[in-house]
Amino acid sequence: MAAQIIQNFRLRELQPLLKASGSALTPLVAKPKIPNPFLPRKNPETGRWAPSKYSLRQQSDLVKRARESNLLHLLPAGPKLSLAELRKAKEQATTAAATTSNGELYAQEIEWEGEVKEKVVAGADIGNKLYAGKKRMFKGHKWERTLEKRINKRKILLESMPQRIERFRTIYKKKRPNPLSVPLASKSGKLPF
Repeated sequence: MAAQIIQNFRLRELQPLLKASGSALTPLVAKPKIPNPFLPRKNPETGRWAPSKYSLRQQSDLVKRARESNLLHLLPAGPKLSLAELRKAKEQATTAAATTSNGELYAQEIEWEGEVKEKVVAGADIGNKLYAGKKRMFKGHKWERTLEKRINKRKILLESMPQRIERFRTIYKKKRPNPLSVPLASKSGKLPF
């Protein structure tokens, strides 16, 4: 199933060349040049940019299918498939030398036009892309932002807890009324004005 999807993708991209050659059975010119469908292109006549033929979701699905069927070397490089991954897949494909039933057309080597620009993300090598090179965490929740201060304050308060408990008990005893003493006369009989 996955191999069939990759084969259909390749044949769909080779369609203009097949129509130009006239026959679908004859092999194409050695290493034909085809625009990379995973990259946006600039129209030379109008100077406007056209989006990539396949969306990022479709590209991701194609790459997943190609990994499943070990046909990653047949896809062009793009945002979802880096050049390094593609080189590694091509090396594995040449060592395996897997041939298909329709090898002369389906697995023919293609030169994809277009430059793949890979973003260099700080921290990608260690697995922390989001906060690499940042002094502090992004906004987050308030409890997340104030957590460190609260923990420090709690630690300081716990260190002095025995003295604080003793101080409270002595002050509380002094403020507490004596149950044996006579209560003061209430002024409930007089009005406040």
